[in-house]
Order: sequence, then structure tokens, then C-alpha cells
Amino acid sequence: MVSSSHEAMHRIFQEYPGLFSRVSEVLGVAIGPPASATIMPTDLTEHRPLERRVDTLLRIDMEDDQSYLLAIEAQGKKDPEKPASWIYYLSYLQAKYKLPPMLLVVCQDRATAEWAARPFPVGHPQSPVLTLQALVAGPHNMPVIKDVAEARKDLALATLAAITHAGDPDIGVILKTLSTALRDVPETIADPIVELTAQGLGNRPAAQQWRNLVAVDLSFYKSPLSEEIRDEGRAEGREEGREEGRAEGIARSILLLLAQVGVDVSDEARERITGCTDLDMLSRWLLRVPTAASVEDVFAER
Repeated sequence: MVSSSHEAMHRIFQEYPGLFSRVSEVLGVAIGPPASATIMPTDLTEHRPLERRVDTLLRIDMEDDQSYLLAIEAQGKKDPEKPASWIYYLSYLQAKYKLPPMLLVVCQDRATAEWAARPFPVGHPQSPVLTLQALVAGPHNMPVIKDVAEARKDLALATLAAITHAGDPDIGVILKTLSTALRDVPETIADPIVELTAQGLGNRPAAQQWRNLVAVDLSFYKSPLSEEIRDEGRAEGREEGREEGRAEGIARSILLLLAQVGVDVSDEARERITGCTDLDMLSRWLLRVPTAASVEDVFAER
């Protein structure tokens, strides 16, 4: 079964085809911005009972009338069988479309990324007939964006960077930066980023952090994720009282995130958090958790 994070790692290029030109710069290959991009069929099946599908396939047309095909694969773990499939994809695409193909592999863990970045020779060890060398984007080379201004310059790249750093110890700060960068951004831009980020984080603890950040201020999030959070809040409010239920929910989120980032919470601090009914105060505490070294940092007045 394909995971949601797998989908987000390649689908983001369908939403933002120009993203590859910026990713290529990060990877040290200056491809240049496209003039246009077309989503191509991903089914590479031959007229034989053998199905082969690339995750995302784009035709990139440049200003100088040059074109190429970009195959994007989201890779969650090492798979010794996968390089042979990638080689097949590229050969098939070259033969079918008569356009030069490129392969970008997107990963969320360093070991898999380093494995995918290795050259894979085909043929006799003493005389390989060809060598596969993919471009790889992952936590080993994607930028760690903690500056709001930097994130706003390229929201698509900031989103991909956050997804690839889903397991980073600083993911809380990375997500806080991205959520802040989305403030006052038009819904048509913010909505797919909110959803792709949630999808890309999958079932990792960071996914709950992202939900909490989105929940702090729903006024500028109108995406399906924010509506889902709203519905949860309404249900909780009906059972326990709207304001009281939301305060308890945020308090629980604060304690959960403190535990996730390894901050010790004394009984006195726990009582202060769970006993607080001021939603604005609780929201401020929640936003401070990702960068807090101690519970005192959460309570500090700034």
C-alpha cells in the first residue's frame, strides 16, 4: 500500500513543476526554469503481463525549445530490485518519447538517500554497458529552512524541504517556520501546501505537530485539513463544552509535544498547563514548544 508521505514526495512536483529547477540547483545541477510542464501518463506497461509505473512523470519544455522528461520516484527504503526498474523506466521513456529522461529520487531518511545516490552499473563488472546515476533529494542535501523570509521566497521548496526532514530533530522549528510563512498567503496557495505537508509527514510524530500548528489559528486555513480539525474541535466542544474542550485539547498537545522533544515536566508545571483555560495563553505556549529547551522556556513572557 502506498503511504501518504510517498505520494506527497512526488506529487508536489505535479503541483509545482518549476520546483525541479530549484531542487536541481541545490543538487548542483543547473537545469534552469521551465517554460511549461505537462503531466504525462505514469503507466509504462508493455503489451505483456508486466506492469511498470513511475510515481510521477513530467514533460519539461524550456524557453530554448529544448525538452526533457522528468521521472520522480519517492523511495521509503533501500530496495535492491529498484535500480533495475529505474533503468528500465529511463530506457523505455527514451525509446518511446525520443526525449532525454532524468530521474529524481526523493527520500526521507539519510541512509536510503545515500544508497539511491550511488552509481548502479549494469553489465559485467569489468565492462559495464551503462551506469545509472540518479539525482537524489533527501535530508542529506535539502536545506533546513528556519528563516520565515527564506521560506516565503519559495514555499514549494520549503514544503519539500520540510517533508524530506520529517525525521529531523529540528522538525518542530522547520514546521513552525513554514506555518508562519503561510500567514496572509492566499488560500489558493496555502491550501495545497497545508495538505501536502500533512500528507508528507505521514504517521510520524511531526504530523501531530503540524496539525497543532494549523489548529492554533484556523482563520487563514480553509483547507480540508483545517476543516477536519474544526470538526474535531466541534465534536469535543459538544461533549465537554466548546471552550473547555478546546483548552484541554491544546493542553494535551502541549504535554505530548514536550514529551516528544524530551523536555521534563514537573507536577507543578503539568498542573499549570492542564489548569489553564486561557486559549490565547495556551496557544502561545504551544508555539514555543518546538524551540523550548525546558518547560520554563514555554512559560517565559516575551
